[in-house]
Amino acid sequence: MNRQAQAAVLFLLGAAVLHASVTDLYLRYVKAGLRPLLLAAGAVLIVTALATVWYEVREHRKASVDRSGDGHDAEDMHGQDTEHGHGHGHDAEHGHGDNAQHGYGQEHGHTHREPRISWLLVLPLLALILVAPPALGSYSAMRTGTALQAPFGYAKLPAGDPVPLGLVDYASRAAYGHGRSLGGRQVKITGFVALDSAGAPYLVRMALNCCAADAQPVKIGLSGRIPPVLRPDTWLEVTGRYTPKRTKDPVNGGIIPYLDVSSARPVPTPHDPYDESWNN
Repeated sequence: MNRQAQAAVLFLLGAAVLHASVTDLYLRYVKAGLRPLLLAAGAVLIVTALATVWYEVREHRKASVDRSGDGHDAEDMHGQDTEHGHGHGHDAEHGHGDNAQHGYGQEHGHTHREPRISWLLVLPLLALILVAPPALGSYSAMRTGTALQAPFGYAKLPAGDPVPLGLVDYASRAAYGHGRSLGGRQVKITGFVALDSAGAPYLVRMALNCCAADAQPVKIGLSGRIPPVLRPDTWLEVTGRYTPKRTKDPVNGGIIPYLDVSSARPVPTPHDPYDESWNN
């Protein structure tokens, strides 16, 4: 892979990163707070590609000028030899032949073919451009232990009834605060459905620390007025109240609190399917 090809790959990679950063595609890979870094990285890749092209063009121009200068010097030397006689014609002829052979060896003796395997570097770029991985869902959630952690404190609940609350926030208040900070108020929570091996329903959000590779689920159990038919990975907005009911995650023994559901309705997948509040 020569420098022109390297510059093209860098440019395409930078453009792909910028495209993902400007749209919501980057949320499938990393947390929202990393968008400025992605924008900067994409810009640096594009500038590097353009600088590589400029450097190559400058080197080619310089080489062309040098070759033109060598041609004029050779003509001047030939004229001087003609004026001083042809006594050394035979030597010049043999010397010219030797130099020609030497030059041919320099020109063609060091030609190397680049290994074709280097083009495999383009595959991750094509994957980034052509394939957008889906967000992690119920399959991963039910095979991974809950990532719920005890919080340092609880923020004051916003106004309204029911109170819009993040799933991780409710789970923390219910599991470690025993619902006292909820004050008996109704809450409205959004998450996707996951079913265990017995068919018991859970509402889940994948908690994100840095990127999708380290995403872990936070789960709450559902009781009360649950819809009769639930499909895994369906997004629901549920309204209900705290209940002291809880269970242990069979994967890691973590606490899974419950919500006593009074109503539920399907909603579209949010533009950011991951929850980042657990480590803020």
